[in-house]
Amino acid sequence: MAFTKLAEAFGEDAIRVLAVALDREHAVALSGDLLVASGRVTPEYVDQMVEVLDTHGPYFVISPGIALAHAKPSETVISTGLSLVTLAEPVVFGNAANDPVRLVIGFCAVDHDSHIELLAELSNLLSDVQTVNSLLNAVDTEHIRELF
Repeated sequence: MAFTKLAEAFGEDAIRVLAVALDREHAVALSGDLLVASGRVTPEYVDQMVEVLDTHGPYFVISPGIALAHAKPSETVISTGLSLVTLAEPVVFGNAANDPVRLVIGFCAVDHDSHIELLAELSNLLSDVQTVNSLLNAVDTEHIRELF
């Protein structure tokens, strides 16, 4: 299955494997830093992502071991995109049903509507257990890009 929208959404420098996160805020910031590195957002967006986590709690831990870190569309978003971080060691986010987290996907959108198809593809990708295991066990970014 080809995930063309996902392949486009992960810009250059948007994927990092086996990163070390000190805590949940650091894990979210790592995903945000990749959005900055790939030219999708300004550094202020990363602060907004961490603020969402601190203000609203770990609601964006969307399934066992997976977090979809994001903030609201704003002027800090240059273009809609995704980043992906696999963690060398799982991090507790405070979501009893889905902790600990090993995969953090950073997400940014320029508005509330343009990203629906992208999220649908992401949902399809993450619903495949074999694909998620491949993401979690990837040793380099090329292996992850091949999944798309």
